[in-house]
Amino acid sequence: MPYATMRCSQFTDDEMHFDNCMTPDDSVLPELTQRQEAILSSIVKAYTHSPEPVSSKYLVDRFNLPFSSATIRNEMMRLEELGYIQQPHTSAGRVPTATGYRYFVMHLVPERDSDALNSSDQRWIDDRVKQAPLASEQQMAQAANVLARVAQTAALVTSPRAATYRFKHLELIAIHGRLVLMVLVLQGGMVHQQMLTLAEPVGQARLSETADRLNTLLNNLTMSEARVRSASMTLLERDIADLVADAMQQSDARQSGQVFGDGLSEVVTLFPGSEGAQQAIRVIEERAILNMILDDVLTPMLNRVQVVIAGNGQWEELSRLSMVLSRYGIEGQVSGAVGVLGPTNINYERAIGVVGYVSGLMTDLLRQVYSTLPSGASPDEGSSGAAAKE
Repeated sequence: MPYATMRCSQFTDDEMHFDNCMTPDDSVLPELTQRQEAILSSIVKAYTHSPEPVSSKYLVDRFNLPFSSATIRNEMMRLEELGYIQQPHTSAGRVPTATGYRYFVMHLVPERDSDALNSSDQRWIDDRVKQAPLASEQQMAQAANVLARVAQTAALVTSPRAATYRFKHLELIAIHGRLVLMVLVLQGGMVHQQMLTLAEPVGQARLSETADRLNTLLNNLTMSEARVRSASMTLLERDIADLVADAMQQSDARQSGQVFGDGLSEVVTLFPGSEGAQQAIRVIEERAILNMILDDVLTPMLNRVQVVIAGNGQWEELSRLSMVLSRYGIEGQVSGAVGVLGPTNINYERAIGVVGYVSGLMTDLLRQVYSTLPSGASPDEGSSGAAAKE
């Protein structure tokens, strides 16, 4: 299905970066006065704490706002006209809309807040995550657990995978007549086998010569780099190089790290209806949906926290959810994703804080793993070499 172009507004402080990924309509959100912003922020925080319609009297009593109840009621009517809050029924209370949450995240989430991640939280996270072996399944599961515990939502962590496969070695084996077996080895240990039917029979000597030349010309290249390099080759070399690039593209498309989830059973009870709970379960359990979201939402930049609220009007699969996501890893080499998801009334400050912190921690730990490896090696070198015949 076609998706609207996404833009992300970037927020920065000394310790983290986060983006609110917006739909085109979000770029023209009506600006609010300081008083309206204070009231909207209070409504969001109140509804996050307890998902019940928020009244003007509650705002005065709970947040000690320097406005009268009458003034707050008038401003709430204006916020409702602008689409930031809505009245679910005939009571005097209001609840935030998806647009209201987006405005809150884009403009009202403070750089530092007492409800966000503090030093005690950080020490606890460090202790829990670092007690597991580096880059192990136990560490991924532990990271998901601390995300769920701190944010009080469901959480997910994907294991790190190569940013893109690179060429390592090629063999061409004559079988019979025009049939040739291509054995392609990619960096990281992935092995791809494919039967080729050439336009005319080619002897083993020439096939071996062609493979040797391609091993030199394509050494350590990505799929796109291999396609560019093939333009200057002989006809047979170019045909084989194009098939190699096709196989690399298929491997890139197929690769997906293992997903470690936590907190799902607890968070499904927080949704007001079954539809939101079903959406949360599908995101965690159905890899096609999760991969689509991660590919579209996460930028190549590492440790950028991005917020998706009610699917941003793009994904019906997320219409009842909010997700806070970030990519961790080593630039251009390997990366995974960390994130939390839950109802749209999640505590955004805390979710943004913990996702940003855990993303940075996982990046640092992965760098430790790579710093101990020989040049050009990867943690799973040789471990994923199951041949895939096509």
